[in-house]
Amino acid sequence: MVLKKLLGSTATRSLTVLSVLSEAKTAFSRGKRTRGILLLGLAALAWKWAILGLAAQGVLKLVRGGRSGSSSTP
Repeated sequence: MVLKKLLGSTATRSLTVLSVLSEAKTAFSRGKRTRGILLLGLAALAWKWAILGLAAQGVLKLVRGGRSGSSSTP
């Protein structure tokens, strides 16, 4: 039940929402308006269900192939 308590905490929910909003900002700056709008809606839902936001972050990471949000190349 520790995991349930951690995922339900205000700090976890706040960090999840901020992270999803950051992803939305990145999507808008890259011209991906539809993805940005979906992420904004997800950020609103992530406040209630933190696991939803965390799952979306994982899916985005998989879709990008593990690339980070930065546009620089090594």
